[in-house]
Amino acid sequence: MNRDNLFVLVHSPLVGPSSWKLVASKMKKRDIKGIVPILSNRPDSNQPFWIQHTESVLHALAHIPESQPVTLVGHSGAGPLLPAIRQSLANPVHTYVFVDASVPRDGASRLDLMKAEDLEWAEQFQQELERGSRYPTWDFDDLSEVIPDETLRKQMIAEMQPRALPFFTEPIPVFSGWPDAPCVYIRFSAPYQSVAARAQEDGWPVYELEAGHFHMLVDEVTVTDLIVAATNKLE
Repeated sequence: MNRDNLFVLVHSPLVGPSSWKLVASKMKKRDIKGIVPILSNRPDSNQPFWIQHTESVLHALAHIPESQPVTLVGHSGAGPLLPAIRQSLANPVHTYVFVDASVPRDGASRLDLMKAEDLEWAEQFQQELERGSRYPTWDFDDLSEVIPDETLRKQMIAEMQPRALPFFTEPIPVFSGWPDAPCVYIRFSAPYQSVAARAQEDGWPVYELEAGHFHMLVDEVTVTDLIVAATNKLE
């Protein structure tokens, strides 16, 4: 195991850092370096969300030496941010790990990526957003199956960040030459089956667990083991 590697666990901008808290704690107990940046954005800012979220990660890593290799791990809506984060990082990137996440495409918005995965659903979703809806709007009971622990579920709901149409339609750039490091895909839930299939076609190692979207809050041991083992296999 390469203990010099730092796992940067990036949470979806739709939720909060508690989604990675158990995995980060498990890594710490095993003397594995890990950090969970908190993605933030200012309501009065004219900067795109993706720039503000990328800057949040850079701020969290400001104390890390530039020689420190990192593995960028993105869950769900954090997936499209990984190339942008990498482009602004001075640190060498060891691996990109996508966990039940969308995979970026240059200039594509999150809505574009959703349409590539499920056109009919995404068009209906867009119509809801155009009528002024925000997403997500989960309540405590909605997440009872995917997050059985009530304390963890309450924290997830408290950190939830419902987003309006502009968040989903902003284009997110991918720099020329990405990926510049190996990529791994880990699928938990059925909606990401097509994304995992494309990753496999592209030659990425793909690992699948039949689980819920927030499985790292259900079985953090298995998820931690899988992230670390999948990364170590690429050394």
